[in-house]
Amino acid sequence: MWTLNYCNVRTSGLRVLYAFCSHSYKRDFKPCARRLRDSSHPLQCNYTHTTSKPPWRVLFFGSDDFAVESLKLLHASSLESKERVVDTLEVVTLSDSVPVWRYAHKHQLKVHDWPNVDVHGRFDVGVVVSFGCLLKEKLIKQLPHGILNVHPSLLPRWRGPAPVFHTVLQGDTLTGVSIMQIRPLRFDVGPILQQEVCEVPPRCTADELGQTLAAMGARMLMDTLKNLPERISNRKEQAKEGATFAPKISVSMSWLVWEDQTCVQIDRLYRAIGSRIPLRTLWMGKTVKLLDFVGQCNISLTGFQCSVPGSICFQKETNTLAVRCKDGWVGFQTVKLKKCLSAADFYNGYLHQSFLRRSLDATDCVFQSVRDRDTGAFNSHHKDSFLLGKTSAH
Repeated sequence: MWTLNYCNVRTSGLRVLYAFCSHSYKRDFKPCARRLRDSSHPLQCNYTHTTSKPPWRVLFFGSDDFAVESLKLLHASSLESKERVVDTLEVVTLSDSVPVWRYAHKHQLKVHDWPNVDVHGRFDVGVVVSFGCLLKEKLIKQLPHGILNVHPSLLPRWRGPAPVFHTVLQGDTLTGVSIMQIRPLRFDVGPILQQEVCEVPPRCTADELGQTLAAMGARMLMDTLKNLPERISNRKEQAKEGATFAPKISVSMSWLVWEDQTCVQIDRLYRAIGSRIPLRTLWMGKTVKLLDFVGQCNISLTGFQCSVPGSICFQKETNTLAVRCKDGWVGFQTVKLKKCLSAADFYNGYLHQSFLRRSLDATDCVFQSVRDRDTGAFNSHHKDSFLLGKTSAH
């Protein structure tokens, strides 16, 4: 009797299972197989679900330390047991030498090598932070909620790859972070989902400001993801006025033109790029890197009535080389020719009176401006004296 009942239940169960499999085959797999058979291009079946609320399946695109801050919060959310914003998290990066790859590898996140990324039906939304590559329209459309970008400026000001550097370089007093949706073909032109303003601290460096905006942007990203459908429905197009471009920083920006640049401009330039690209000038035709900038110097000279831009003065009390620019003097405590030298060592080795007496032309002993920054051609039209006298700092 028990055997007979078992057989009846087993037979009924098999019939139900067969009916379910047959229905699924006809609904999902058979149409896909027919399209694949009739087409020369492989197709994928759309049988994975999408969601309209958190937690999200997130694909993250990033490279540098700025991007890591957002990746950290996304990763932490994926590990939470309650009220998660992130369900699954995978990463796309450019190489195994960037900070984002190292973080992903350390925390065992799946990493995709760009541009070989399979996203179809596997993710709800993408996030791009300091990635550096233009994403194609086909890729963007494969993500149901599009791709978000954390951009460290108040768009449309400072579109482009280096907004933080140009914020410092131009002396902006206000900046911020914009969370926007990516649009194909052009960088940083998509609609704004969220934007917050931040004051630029006085005399901060680009690195310091970048750290502040990275943390701010990561927090804003999580807030946007918590309310993503609402933010998308209330998105705003960027203003047509006020757009500026922030190109990549380069060595060509580091060459100083003593006749044209003021103390304030040199100070901003050093704070913007100095930690990555040393400021440069020419000394008797050779490249000199100027390090350890100390800002504007107040100089009182004894024995010299005039000076020209590029003139050098050693301040023994502060171990500083003061250099004449357009409207004053700026100081550096280290220079690098073949090797790094303190201001005192440079003075003793190159600026001492006995060295000048051996020089054929004392006008060669000024820092020479570089006019054509791409070719390195320089301006040496100084006709006045090279400064080497007793100084006092105020």
